[in-house]
Amino acid sequence: MADQHFDALIIGSGQAGGPIATDFARAGRRTALIEREHVGGTCVNEGCTPTKTMVASARITYLARRAAEYGVITSDIAVNMARVRERKRSIVADFRSSGERSLGQAGVTFVAGEARLRDPHTVVVREQDGAERSLSADLIIINVGARPVKPDLPGLDDIPWLDSTSIMELDEVPEHLLVLGGGYIALEFGQMFRRFGSRVTIVQRGPQLLGREDDDVAEAVADILREDGIEVLLESSAVSVEGEAGAIRLDLRGPNGERTLRGSHMLVAVGRMPNTDRLNLPAAGVTTDKSGAIRVNERLETNVPGIYAIGDVKGGPAFTHISYDDYRILRANLLHGGSLTTAERQMPYTVFIDPQFGRVGLNEREAREQGRAVRVAKLPMAHVARALEVGETRGFMKAVVDDASDQILGFMCLGIEGGEVMSIVQVAMLGRLPYTALRDGIFGHPTLAESLNNLFTDLR
Repeated sequence: MADQHFDALIIGSGQAGGPIATDFARAGRRTALIEREHVGGTCVNEGCTPTKTMVASARITYLARRAAEYGVITSDIAVNMARVRERKRSIVADFRSSGERSLGQAGVTFVAGEARLRDPHTVVVREQDGAERSLSADLIIINVGARPVKPDLPGLDDIPWLDSTSIMELDEVPEHLLVLGGGYIALEFGQMFRRFGSRVTIVQRGPQLLGREDDDVAEAVADILREDGIEVLLESSAVSVEGEAGAIRLDLRGPNGERTLRGSHMLVAVGRMPNTDRLNLPAAGVTTDKSGAIRVNERLETNVPGIYAIGDVKGGPAFTHISYDDYRILRANLLHGGSLTTAERQMPYTVFIDPQFGRVGLNEREAREQGRAVRVAKLPMAHVARALEVGETRGFMKAVVDDASDQILGFMCLGIEGGEVMSIVQVAMLGRLPYTALRDGIFGHPTLAESLNNLFTDLR
């Protein structure tokens, strides 16, 4: 087809691409959004929405099995994975449909197909029927996300391994799930399927789970998983794998030498890589780092004028809320003449193991590596009244405070509703309140928030 010219082309409809396309169209700009697969990107279709839906099913299973501790008598507990999957699919479909409606109502031209750059202003789209069309614009925004990394493991191509997308399509509970990786995704799925009834073994190459966290956090998380009946193997590297569906053999090398694991299924969750390999970025002169992530400055501009990259494709922590903040930056700067940047923005996140792990700002290790003089507060969840009342006492809260200014540099909560508790402290950090504001604040009783009084009373 002949070239079609637009004011803006957005490649990818994730949590930044969809909203920015909608805003451009509503502002009277002729806007096209190109999407290879599903509206909503990773978050809606393969990430946050489906996984947290399934985590909720796993938590209900966990609580049902603990019902007698609360004085509640139940019958035998069984998990119907087909129903779990059906519920997950239904919620994903609702979220996806909502996104599609928003694009249509805003007047965005939606193009289904795979995009590649022909030059700095032209995108060629191969549509689902194989036909190609060319679209051009002075402004191109790339929001194509990332996908699971496939490690170079001998034998992997010959077995039916699972990634973070395909594991959610299982219609039965694995007998023994082997998990490669010790990050957020690996731990969430490992604990989830343990609660559904699988035997689970987590194989982590590094010396701790959650490698970015303080040692005490990583140790506590490992203890929680082991208490749940998960085998956690640290400093263990996969050497080779073989087998077939239902019978997988994984050979490892660990601290005590060689070892062989046998499982029914294997999840590979060792990281993610940006979806840039088929964009033909060199044709437009756009540069990437060695992992394929698009290089951007603090305004999300690439090295090519008029081309921006937002979301996971630019590397860094792959969080939906960061992608959405990327959208807010572009909206302010490109539509309203603003000057927002990514400099010094907070990076909060929650790992949806149970109990949750929420964190914002510096941890203790990072603060000390920066040479800061800090004081640290730590409070076991077993000392939190609300946690005792609901029977969820595993974990702890921890805060890092600047010794000179009394500003809160970082906070983490491994505990019931850890992400929500973290958000309370984050608001104080946004307002640059000293830690004493939380130490002396009056919070409702009995709530998790009131435990912040006790936490900040004992700084060392």
